[in-house]
Amino acid sequence: MMWPSIVLLTFVTLQRLGELVLARRNTAALRTRGAREVAPEHYPLMVALHAVWIIGLWLLAPGRPIEPFWLAIFMGLQALRLWVLATLKDRWTTRIIIQPGAPLIRSGPYRFLRHPNYAIVAGEIATLPLAFGLPVFAVVFSLFNAAILHVRIKAENAALESAMILK
Repeated sequence: MMWPSIVLLTFVTLQRLGELVLARRNTAALRTRGAREVAPEHYPLMVALHAVWIIGLWLLAPGRPIEPFWLAIFMGLQALRLWVLATLKDRWTTRIIIQPGAPLIRSGPYRFLRHPNYAIVAGEIATLPLAFGLPVFAVVFSLFNAAILHVRIKAENAALESAMILK
């Protein structure tokens, strides 16, 4: 039966495309308020990683059975993703955008982690392939994602620090 995997992949694809639209809108609005992008060099690699991840899943996952345990974890991560989006509101974007003088968000999931969105994405990168029974795919993309997140988190922390937002 192919339709459950197609439905799940369609959901994730539309979600990611919708987030790109939201991120572009939020980035433009932040820039009009004086915000600036920091460390954009790695952004194309991050977009490429996510695009290849989704394309790879579309090539390998249709027709595969879905593991309920991993699907449940993935869906739980979606709830956490919505929590991040609701907490950041118009400050959520896929780029590192710093608005000088804006206070650091310390509510919602940011009470518990400095970068909850990155933890959620790392979980998604691993759990969705695992839901399709693709452990090697999950490991390979998790390693690439970890490398990009290492660069990104370092750049974001430095930018926040230089904007005197972090203490």
